[in-house]
Amino acid sequence: MIQKKICLVGAFATGKTSLVTRFVHSIFSEKYHTTVGVKIDKKTIHLKDNTLNLILWDLYGEDEFQKVRMSYLRGSSGYILVVDGTRRNTLDKAFYLQTKVEETLGKIPFILVLNKCDLTDEWEIEDIEIEAVTQKGWTAIKTSARSGQGVEEIFQTLANKILIDRC
Repeated sequence: MIQKKICLVGAFATGKTSLVTRFVHSIFSEKYHTTVGVKIDKKTIHLKDNTLNLILWDLYGEDEFQKVRMSYLRGSSGYILVVDGTRRNTLDKAFYLQTKVEETLGKIPFILVLNKCDLTDEWEIEDIEIEAVTQKGWTAIKTSARSGQGVEEIFQTLANKILIDRC
């Protein structure tokens, strides 16, 4: 069995914990719980001829008062940049965090997740902005932790990228 550490990073309240909870336990809660430090979960997935044990590090959200400790990222095989589609400024924070993570770890596989796509009336990120990041070679996936849309896809896609990167 292959074990891989994956970190979820992003601004506060983007849905990192909800995405992990949906993926690992298939549930969604309306209650907001601030992550203090880091919350670690595990899930085993089967991909091609491989069994992967994903160790998911849900890092507390970065805001103006608290910076993500880059030391939490050590040993990561990949990461998920989580953006709240209803808050445009979280995309800018994701760009900043991607640069910081790359400075810390070098180039490793990652996925840009545009969460809360079920809240279409409140959506603030334009399709042209999403196209711009995909033209840079980034993988961007719209998700909803509430409905489950795209959640399996982000972890499967990142696991595939990690396996390809490792070969």
